[in-house]
Amino acid sequence: MPINITMPALSPTMEEGNLSKWLVKEGDKVSPGDVIAEIETDKATMEVEAVDEGTVAKLVVPAGTEGVKVNALIAILAGEGEDAGAAAKGGGDAAPAKAEAPKAEAPKAEAAKPEAAAAAPAPAKAAPVANGHVDGERTFASPLARRIAKDAGVDVSAVTGTGPHGRVVKADVEAAIAGGGAKAAPAAKAAPASAPAPAPAAAPKAMSDEQVLKLFAEGSYELVPHDNMRKTIARRLVEAKTTIPHFYLTLDCELDALLALRTQLNAAAPTKKTEKGEAPVYKLSVNDMVIKAMAMALMAVPDANASWTDTAMVKHKHADVGVAVSIPGGLITPIIRHADEKTLSTISNEMKDLASRARSRKLKPEEYQGGTTAVSNLGMFGIKDFAAVINPPHATILAVGAGEQRPVVKNGEIKIANVMSVTLSTDHRAVDGALGAELLVAFKRMIENPMGMLV
Repeated sequence: MPINITMPALSPTMEEGNLSKWLVKEGDKVSPGDVIAEIETDKATMEVEAVDEGTVAKLVVPAGTEGVKVNALIAILAGEGEDAGAAAKGGGDAAPAKAEAPKAEAPKAEAAKPEAAAAAPAPAKAAPVANGHVDGERTFASPLARRIAKDAGVDVSAVTGTGPHGRVVKADVEAAIAGGGAKAAPAAKAAPASAPAPAPAAAPKAMSDEQVLKLFAEGSYELVPHDNMRKTIARRLVEAKTTIPHFYLTLDCELDALLALRTQLNAAAPTKKTEKGEAPVYKLSVNDMVIKAMAMALMAVPDANASWTDTAMVKHKHADVGVAVSIPGGLITPIIRHADEKTLSTISNEMKDLASRARSRKLKPEEYQGGTTAVSNLGMFGIKDFAAVINPPHATILAVGAGEQRPVVKNGEIKIANVMSVTLSTDHRAVDGALGAELLVAFKRMIENPMGMLV
């Protein structure tokens, strides 16, 4: 029997990817664990391994194809003893059926609508859609499909799955919702429209692409299609700014003690032999010390080391600090895990490795997903201060400006000191004003007394 290979979900947020390169060709034999393709996600380029043994009968999706949906058919394997030509012909029928399944589902859901209205008038109850599941049998569905179903009030077990082995995927849920039959009663959705002051409904609609382009003279622009990374950045930033109640706290930190300690530590670094000659084992940057200071501040103020969920506050036991790294076309936030427990030299070398692999899009999902806070440093560009957007699921992000010489008053006299402005963006649902201030003061204390980061 032909074995279908589908576009894998390489991260929890992945909805589509670009099939960058095939590492096998039709007729090749593959075994479990063999690398067969490279997939470009929104953040990295990752290798895909075969999970079954067989012969590559057909490469359904050509190399270089962009926007391939998760669970879409990309290749067909012929099993042991099976003719590859027959497998390619037989397995190829699965692709159109799979693509058309969501459309076919809509009429069924629509037909069930009158029965749902009579039998299940409760707002949160979905209309039944035949799916072949036995009562009590587990319904297999992707996390994204379950989330969409939950938000729409749809019973995922009442949706027919068109994914591998009958798994319910995003397209199945969207088809059921579009048909109307599997969608919950519209009371919750319609309530704002029928309320006395329907402010959300009265909000102006965003301009269409055509309307935007009409504002510019013909020939005065070029269109650069969005890649997966830019689409993901746009979606997450809109989510962050429209769902997270940000507030901002700013402090100035004196850097003279930190700069002196950094110089002393770098001078004391042992050397190692490299292809280019002797080189220090580590070379600390101010940003490395900022990462360590932020991690230790979170451990000193543990209530601020948290993430918000609708059901509970997530209190983290360690400080996993994400660091914003600019890469072509966007940015990514690799994470220094357990930064509170690591030495400055370890943080420095780990950060250099993560940043290098981030720029070549070779990070693994576990290296940039999660974390408890983040640091964004634009000081190297001469930016004095700015406010960063929180990166969910974090409750805080620290924006670091440039260190510069400024006049300061000490003991009634004006002195010159190296000063750095930092701004903490905070999720007010998880961290209140006083708690955020306590965290930022703890950070300032670490920066101005850096010897504390060595003990």
